[in-house]
Amino acid sequence: MYVQIDLDGPAGTLRVSGHELPTVELVRGPGDEPDPLIPIGTRAAGRLTLTVDGAPAVLRPARGRILRRSYRVDATVAGTRYRLVPCSYGESRLLRDGRVLGTLESTGDGTVDADWAPGTETGAGTGAETGAAPEPLDRVVGTALAAAFGTGAAPWWDTTLNIAAELIP
Repeated sequence: MYVQIDLDGPAGTLRVSGHELPTVELVRGPGDEPDPLIPIGTRAAGRLTLTVDGAPAVLRPARGRILRRSYRVDATVAGTRYRLVPCSYGESRLLRDGRVLGTLESTGDGTVDADWAPGTETGAGTGAETGAAPEPLDRVVGTALAAAFGTGAAPWWDTTLNIAAELIP
C-alpha cells in the first residue's frame, strides 16, 4: 500500500494520500514564524486544521516539554481516537482507541517509515500483545501525524541532564 506524503513545512501544509486511501490534510494557519524543530511549524492546536477526505477532525498536540509523553499527538477522526506517542529516541507508537497499531519513525523530512502490527501485508510486528491490524484510514492518519510532528523523544532523565549540563560554565 503506497502512501504519498507532500510536506511543505515553511508553507505549513501537509497532504497524505494514496490509491484507494482517504486523503489527510493538515494546514498551519497564518501567524508567528514557524518553529524549525517541528515539521509542520507549530504544536499550537489553534493554528492547525486537520481534515480527512474533506471532513474536519480534531487535533490536540501536546506542548512537547521534558517528558516523552508531552510530545504525544491526539487526533479524533469520525469518532475514532488516535494517539501518536514517543516510545524511544526516534520512534513513536500509533494507537487507535488505546490499541497499538504499529511503530512509526520520521525525522521531519517528509518521509515516514512504519512497522505495522501483525496481520498486515508487511507481516512486521511491534511485539505488543495489544496490537491491532491497521486499516487504510489508520495508516494515513498515523503517517500524517508522524510527518507533521516528527517521532521519538529523549527520556526525561536525558533531557534533565542536558539542561543541567548547559547551566554549568
